[in-house]
Amino acid sequence: MSNPEQADAAPWKVLESKYLIRRPWLTVRRESLRLPDGRTVPEYYVLEYPDWVNVIAITEDEHVILERQYRHGIGCAAWEIPCGVLEKTDASPLAGAQRELMEETGYGGGEWSLLDTLSANPASTNNRTYCFLARGVKKLGEPHLDAGECFNVKLFPLDEIPAMLLRGEFVQALHVAPLWKFFCLREHGKPC
Repeated sequence: MSNPEQADAAPWKVLESKYLIRRPWLTVRRESLRLPDGRTVPEYYVLEYPDWVNVIAITEDEHVILERQYRHGIGCAAWEIPCGVLEKTDASPLAGAQRELMEETGYGGGEWSLLDTLSANPASTNNRTYCFLARGVKKLGEPHLDAGECFNVKLFPLDEIPAMLLRGEFVQALHVAPLWKFFCLREHGKPC
């Protein structure tokens, strides 16, 4: 592109769009596009997913709720923060995050705030992940896992999490990013 500022000037124009596959967890569309400078891209692929939510959940006694889960796509287990799909029945991303935390861990309550909104790969996926911070959560019930969920829930002292991050014990980028942001804000005296 001859003018870098032109990249922000206009969205790409969709000349043709066709769904190649539509399944509950995989929707792929192929598009033909015209760029703002007039060039065309005959084949561009977009993966459609529902929006996701995740939660850095901190208990009243300053422990972080983590889940250790096997992920078949990469063939290994790692620590994660509670997360899930934003359901169509959720009134908002916050409501979805609160539902996911309760379903997966039995924890709820506390004070909630949106920490970040991220995209796993904005070049080829259409969804966002809403990352929440929940402070002062407590055990309110028992988990109610979906059929495809199988993981262990464990509480870790808040101050152990940075060392776990440095050791690579988290592999999900959409969990690593909000965790690092939380600790960066905490280190630099910002409210979180």
